[in-house]
Amino acid sequence: MSCITNQDSLRSNGLVSPLFTSLPAFNDAASYIAGKTSYLTSCFSDFSAEGASRDSDGQELVTLSSSGEVGGSSVSNDVSSSESLIAVSESCSKAADASPIHNEIARSSTGDSFQNAGSIVQSTHSNKSGISIFQGLVDRVQRTVRGSADDIGWLKHAVGMPPVDDGTERFLEILDDIRHGLHRLPNSMVYLLVPGLFSNHGPLYFVNTKKSFSKLGLVCHIAKIHSEASVEKNAREIKEYIEEIYWGSRKRVLLLGHSKGGVDAAAALSMYWTDLKDKVAGLALAQSPYGGSPIASDILRGGQLGDYVNMRKLMEILICKVIKGDLQALEDLTYDRRKEFLRKHHLPRELPVVSFHTEASISPAVLATLSRVAHAELPVFSPLSAGQAATLPVVMPLGAAMAACAQLLQIRYGEKSDGLVTCRDAEVPGSVVVRPKRKLDHAWMVYSSLDDDPSEADASQVCEALLTLLMEVGRKKTHELAKKDE
Repeated sequence: MSCITNQDSLRSNGLVSPLFTSLPAFNDAASYIAGKTSYLTSCFSDFSAEGASRDSDGQELVTLSSSGEVGGSSVSNDVSSSESLIAVSESCSKAADASPIHNEIARSSTGDSFQNAGSIVQSTHSNKSGISIFQGLVDRVQRTVRGSADDIGWLKHAVGMPPVDDGTERFLEILDDIRHGLHRLPNSMVYLLVPGLFSNHGPLYFVNTKKSFSKLGLVCHIAKIHSEASVEKNAREIKEYIEEIYWGSRKRVLLLGHSKGGVDAAAALSMYWTDLKDKVAGLALAQSPYGGSPIASDILRGGQLGDYVNMRKLMEILICKVIKGDLQALEDLTYDRRKEFLRKHHLPRELPVVSFHTEASISPAVLATLSRVAHAELPVFSPLSAGQAATLPVVMPLGAAMAACAQLLQIRYGEKSDGLVTCRDAEVPGSVVVRPKRKLDHAWMVYSSLDDDPSEADASQVCEALLTLLMEVGRKKTHELAKKDE
C-alpha cells in the first residue's frame, strides 16, 4: 500500500514527465518506464524501513548510546523511563546468571542485530544511489530523444534578426532563361566557389560548375581550403583568397558557398568586412546550415545515451584520424556554436545575400537504388609501398544516404530537409530566399548523377541562376542605399 502511495506522490511531483514530446508515439512508453522505475525504487525504500522495524521488534534490542539514547530515543526523567531502565537492568542480571550457551546465543544475536542494522544503512545508501542512477538514465533518455527540437529554426524567432524576402519566382525565371541560352553573368566579376565539409576527399566537388563557367568566358575559382578545419580558420583563408584575387585582377568577387562552405564564407565577410567591403559584390549560400545542423548537434551533444559508447570519441577518431580533419569543424555547425558565433558576428546589412535550400526525396525508389554516387578519396592507413597511391578511391551511394537522413529528420522532428540541413536553418536573416519545389538532396549541388533528368536544370545552371539573382539583388540594394544617402 505504501509503495502505491509513494508512486502516486512521485507522479504528482512531476518526476514522470512526458519525455518524448518530439515523438508523441513513444511518450506513453517512456512515461510507463519512468513510472515503473519510480515504483520499484520506492518499494525498495519501504522494504528497508519495514525491515528495520521488524528487527527492532523481534529481537527487542535496546542500544544504549553515549548520548543517553535508548533504542534511538532520548531518555526522559519521568517514572516510566526509570522503571524501564530498572527492568532492563534486572533482565541483564538474569542474563548474566544464565549458562554459557545462553550467553553465546545472546552474543550471537546481538552481533547479528548490529550486522542487520549495518545492512539496513547500506541498503538505504544503495537505494539512494539506485534512485540517482535511474533518474540519471531517465534524464539521458529525455535529453537524447528531445534532441534538437527546441533549436531547429531558432533564427526565425531570434530577436533583432531582419526578415527574409522570397525570390523563388524570379529565380525560376532566370533559370528558364539560362536553359534557353540567355546568360547574364558579367565577365567583370570573379566567381569564387567555396566547397563544404569533406570536399578535400571529393575530387569532383564543384568541378562541373567551374567547367561550365569557363565555357561562358567567366573567371571562376574553387577555394582550396581545408574543409574539415574550423569556421574561423577557413574564414581567415577565404579572406586572404579574396584579397589575392582582387589584387591580381582588380575585379570584385562574387562568392557561392555550399554547405559548410557557405558558413565559412559568411564568417569571412562578417569578421573581416572592413577589409573586404570594396572587394566583394555579394554572397550566395546553397544548402548551408547557417543556423546550425541537427545532425551535428545530436551527435556531439553531451549528457545523452551516446555518452555510454563515447560517441564523441568515435567521431574524433573518424574525423581526426581517418580523414585528417579537425573535430572543431563539426562542432562549429552545432546550434550552440552557431548561436555563440552569430551573437558576436553579423553579416553586414549592405551585403547582398541569397540563400537557397531544398528538400530531399524520401520515396522508396530513392532509398532502394543508387540514384546518386559520389567518388571520394580517403587516406591510406598502411605504409605505402613503392609506387602505391596515397589515397584509396571509394564510391558511396549518397542519394540513398541523404534520403534516409531526410526521412529520419522528418519522422523525428517533423522538419523538411535536404538530408543534412533543415530548410528553416538554411534561411539567412535579411537574405533573398530561394525555395524550389523540386526534390533535391544535399549532394545534388556538387555531385553529378547518371540518371539526371535532361528536362531539368543541372547543378551548374542552378549555380549560375543563383549568382545572377545575386547580381540583381546587389543592384537593387545599391540603388536603395543611394536613395537613403540623398
